[in-house]
Amino acid sequence: MTMPTPLCPHRMQVHHIHQETPDVWTLSLINHDFYPYKAGQYALVSIRNSDETLRAYTISSTPGISPFITLTIRGIENGVGSQWLTQEVKVGDYLWLSEGQGEFTCEELAAERFLLLAAGCGVTPIMAMRRWLAKHRPQADVQVIYNVRSPEDVIFAQEWRNYQVTLVAENNATHGFIAGRLTHNILASVPDIASRTVMTCGPAPYMEMVEKEVKALGVSEFYSEKFFTPVAAPVDNGLKFTTLKPLREFYAPVGSTLLAALESNSVPVNAACRAGVCGSCKTRVESGDYTVSSTMTLTDTDIANGYVLACCCHPQGDLVLA
Repeated sequence: MTMPTPLCPHRMQVHHIHQETPDVWTLSLINHDFYPYKAGQYALVSIRNSDETLRAYTISSTPGISPFITLTIRGIENGVGSQWLTQEVKVGDYLWLSEGQGEFTCEELAAERFLLLAAGCGVTPIMAMRRWLAKHRPQADVQVIYNVRSPEDVIFAQEWRNYQVTLVAENNATHGFIAGRLTHNILASVPDIASRTVMTCGPAPYMEMVEKEVKALGVSEFYSEKFFTPVAAPVDNGLKFTTLKPLREFYAPVGSTLLAALESNSVPVNAACRAGVCGSCKTRVESGDYTVSSTMTLTDTDIANGYVLACCCHPQGDLVLA
């Protein structure tokens, strides 16, 4: 059987599926070959085994510890990838994955004191790293704070019993949960927070709040995983973009990536990794000034013909798109 895309060469079979919460499932995959990844990384998944539709999901398992490769996914209404993976994929089906990708991992960090912060599904890389630290740095001082909507939304609920964790529930907090949201006071109560390496994953507003608060408390080593990409509202001034097919004009603020400009104006674009790795947001620029921060997956011919990766294209002026 041929692979759907060279970007997703790893074929894995679904061994079992476990429902974590009312809307989150973990798919445990059998991988027959060596699969390179680090705790905290994500993989691109070929949706419906197509070469067109790729989506990025955190690998929630931990290399060398977990018996399976696992993906832990929230079913999102109308989510092209999540609906297929959580509602249609069955035990015995095959999935195609890329290698592990992304820089959000603790494996290269020399720190001995960590504060891991997660909200919602952002717990997937945090748990992968918590397991890794327990095995490879058992002497490390690791604090975890995990925010959920309600107690029933705790992902990996059974496994958290193995680790010290502070659980914060926005609604219906029961015994063992702090009621409400993450606050300055909760963070300030973490022992020696300024000396800790802080790693966080969750919705963008949550991570922005965490970054601001922990830096105010003296933290200098801060890492976050951009798990959700908020789409900005369209604007009516700034840089002008013109598409030729179909003919259309729209605007985006100075400093936007081409991908952000396209998405905020509802221009169809396929984006999976958003990090200049997968190549799915390849777009052709007819004219205009821009810089690029990645050309991975593009050939010299592509570049000569004006192709860019939209997520890594930084317009310096008005652009005309093919």
